[in-house]
Amino acid sequence: MTTMTRHCYKCGWVWTLPGQPGRSENCHQCGVDLRVCLNCAAYDARIANQCRDRRADPVYEKNIGNYCEWFDMIKREFKGSEKADARESAARDQLKKLFGD
Repeated sequence: MTTMTRHCYKCGWVWTLPGQPGRSENCHQCGVDLRVCLNCAAYDARIANQCRDRRADPVYEKNIGNYCEWFDMIKREFKGSEKADARESAARDQLKKLFGD
C-alpha cells in the first residue's frame, strides 16, 4: 500500500499543515523552498514550460520559490534517493563495461 503525502521534493519531509506553503516556507529538514514548481501538481517535465496550467506565467528556475498564484502542492509517494543512487550506480557500471574499465 502506498501513502500519498505532500512532501519536500528533495528529502521527503512531510508537509502536514493545512493549506499551501507560502513563498518563504522552507523544508524543516533540508532547507529548500517548498513553494516551487517541482512540488506543484501542474508540473510536468515533458511539456512546454513544464507546466500543465496554461494560466501560469513561465517560471525558469523550477527549484526556487515563486509567486505563482496557481500553485497546488501535489500529493505523491516519495521516491527516495536510494532508488536514484541505485540507478546512477547501474549506469556507471554499464559505462565501465562499455569502456573496459
